[in-house]
Amino acid sequence: MKVIILLGDGMSDIVYSELGNKSPLQYAATPNMDYMAQHGQVGLAHTVPDGLPPGSDVANLSVFGYDPRTCYTGRAPLEAISMGVALGPDDVAFRMNLITLKTQGSRIYMEDFSAGHISTAEACELVETLQKELGSPEIEFHAGVGYRHLMVWRGGRDGMRATPPHDITGKAILDHLPSGDGADMLNNIMNHAQMVLHDHPINKKRKEAGGLPANSIWLWGHGKSPQIGTYQEKFGLTGAVISAVDLIKGIGVCAGLDIINVEGATGYIDTNYLGKGQAALVALENHDFVYVHVEAPDEASHAGIMQHKLQAIEDFDRQVVGTVLEGIKKFDDYVVLCMPDHPTPVKLMTHTSDPVPFVIYRGGAGEGNGAASYDEFQAKGTGLVVEGHALMPMLL
Repeated sequence: MKVIILLGDGMSDIVYSELGNKSPLQYAATPNMDYMAQHGQVGLAHTVPDGLPPGSDVANLSVFGYDPRTCYTGRAPLEAISMGVALGPDDVAFRMNLITLKTQGSRIYMEDFSAGHISTAEACELVETLQKELGSPEIEFHAGVGYRHLMVWRGGRDGMRATPPHDITGKAILDHLPSGDGADMLNNIMNHAQMVLHDHPINKKRKEAGGLPANSIWLWGHGKSPQIGTYQEKFGLTGAVISAVDLIKGIGVCAGLDIINVEGATGYIDTNYLGKGQAALVALENHDFVYVHVEAPDEASHAGIMQHKLQAIEDFDRQVVGTVLEGIKKFDDYVVLCMPDHPTPVKLMTHTSDPVPFVIYRGGAGEGNGAASYDEFQAKGTGLVVEGHALMPMLL
């Protein structure tokens, strides 16, 4: 049997008056996901266990079939694994966003958690400068993709609390700086990074062109290296992961899955949706399982841009889901799971822990379990509610 998961990050949302009291999933044109719902099994999944943060790390671990309560150590270690950065047992990895801070009066605000979606080429040059100026045997800076990067504290502390930068867009940062054991080191590094980045040639060019400067870093999502079983050990499957995001790739590496990079996959609304769908079908020729992750709806939600979220959902449905549903017919036995990892309401511009709608489709034109379309409210109406990590056993 061929198993494929199609995940639209952050697609789930709340209702809005400007959408006719509908959610984005209800309002957007999603004929392919609606077809799956009408002929498949629809329900709600709790992907974020009580007491854990509603991040893509926790939620995607659940969808992959792992219980985050037993294996979650933090976001950044998974990204480090994807980037090929080795972590010793006492090393702590941190997600490092390149960000834009803005001063108003005596207060400093988070203007943009992505420094205006800075390009990878520009960002890499900035991170190289940080490593040259601030790096040491204890502290390392590693370049990633876009605004998403990594800092490693060798033999570091991991008892501090840190706020995701996308949670505080437009807010003063003072009350959200890292706190607790080891926080002084982080805040000191962030302050020194501001001095290094302030007059950097890259930022001068960005400001001259009317763009936002990457005038600071933000450290968060820390943790030590996780230990999870491979897919071969856990499910008896070979598999592959398709994503533009190091976090998802890192989970894939830990799970012993192949990582497939698709040209033009950006993690934003301009990503190569069609290429991801086509690559998934090719991967199924030689694998039992493929996990396709699309970041675009989540990024649009964090930016608070409803039109971009609607566009991302419709592009995901047409170019990823539609492509896979048509192409997967060549296999005799298959099952498709489509869902988000967590809600990211445009109004809030951050994640929530609410359950998310899922649909399991096994091919053919059989009867569903009562859903007329794919959205949060139809899913609730079926009465089917499961834990996120129980979905993979359901598929199998």
